[in-house]
Amino acid sequence: MDTGHHAITGIVAEALQRHAADEGALMPVLHAIQARLGHVPAEAVPLIATGLNLSRAEVHGVITFYHDFRTAPRGETTIHLCRAEACQAMGARALEAHAKAVLGIDYGGTTPDGRYSLEPVYCLGNCACSPSLRIGDEVHARVTPERFDALLAERQRPAP
Repeated sequence: MDTGHHAITGIVAEALQRHAADEGALMPVLHAIQARLGHVPAEAVPLIATGLNLSRAEVHGVITFYHDFRTAPRGETTIHLCRAEACQAMGARALEAHAKAVLGIDYGGTTPDGRYSLEPVYCLGNCACSPSLRIGDEVHARVTPERFDALLAERQRPAP
């Protein structure tokens, strides 16, 4: 998708036209922009602020407060690490530290090559097999740091 300046301006204008008259229009506008672009780019903030007669700080504050909004494109694949108590009790903290170090990103981040985004999740329904994570649509159980490395390596192998 073309995400150049003109495309972003058009998408913001369309979202504002559709939602500016709504009560509490900022949230629907942000959701509409993110639905089209996959994130809310920084260059959209002043356009939204002007369109809704808000300050840039107000718009930025809402974007950063709500974890559902992203300010950068999401990676090709999202890795969700479970942070629920059962997973925490079975080594999820070590897995989390390892995953962040290997990927070089924190929660909400995307690897520089655009392959992976890392997100927390608070239950994958796999508590008996903790710690768990989901890579894309696949849930994996009893994931150790070593197994995490193996899962990433499998994804990098060419298909047979």
